[in-house]
Amino acid sequence: MNSTPGMLTTMVVADRGDLQGELERKGLRPGYDAGSPEVSSTQFYASSGTRVGVWECTPGGWHIDNRPDTETMLLLKGHVRMTTDGEESVELRAGDMFVLPRGWSGRWDVLVTTRKLYVVTEGE
Repeated sequence: MNSTPGMLTTMVVADRGDLQGELERKGLRPGYDAGSPEVSSTQFYASSGTRVGVWECTPGGWHIDNRPDTETMLLLKGHVRMTTDGEESVELRAGDMFVLPRGWSGRWDVLVTTRKLYVVTEGE
């Protein structure tokens, strides 16, 4: 691995306990329009426009318009229905991975309490 002299390189490790453990409760998901989606999360890493963590939500739904960043997700548990505006819905379950690119507009419907590992990047 090449590195710039004087540059500190670190590694962040999140073990199974971090992925499956207790999360910090954040309250109702802003902008929800169905159910009562209670959100919990923890963030493992944040630097240079990138955030990594675990997010969990109880059943409910909301619309997102013109997403400001790109998010890559791996569902650790649960069941969601994702609907890109103007397209058919896709149902995803534990083990599924998906990407919502910057500018995405559509609907999240959490059907069964869902937990995801996420990586959010502020670039394209």
